[in-house]
Amino acid sequence: MKVVLLISTRIPYSESAFAELVLWRLPKPVEGSAHGFKYRLAYVVRGKCVLRYDNEVGKGDHRHFGQAESDYSFTTPDQLIADFQHDIERWNYENSDT
Repeated sequence: MKVVLLISTRIPYSESAFAELVLWRLPKPVEGSAHGFKYRLAYVVRGKCVLRYDNEVGKGDHRHFGQAESDYSFTTPDQLIADFQHDIERWNYENSDT
C-alpha cells in the first residue's frame, strides 16, 4: 500500500481564524503510534496556533490546547475530526472575550 492523502483542507471560521486539516493513510504506523494514519490538525487565531492535534514521529498521538500538551487516544479518523471540532468550539467559548 502507498501513502494516501485523505484530507488536506483549510476551513475559514472568521476573518482572523481558520482550521487546517491534513490526514494521510500510511502503509505502517509512524513511530509512537499504533495505527496507520499520520495527521496534523491545527486551529489558528490571529496568526497563532491555539489548538493542534498531531502524531509526530517518536512522540505519538497528542494534542496541544493553548499552552497545555496532553496525550490523545486515537481511535478513528472520524472521531479525531469530531474531537478537534469539539475543542475548537470549547476554545472559542472559553476565549469569547478576547
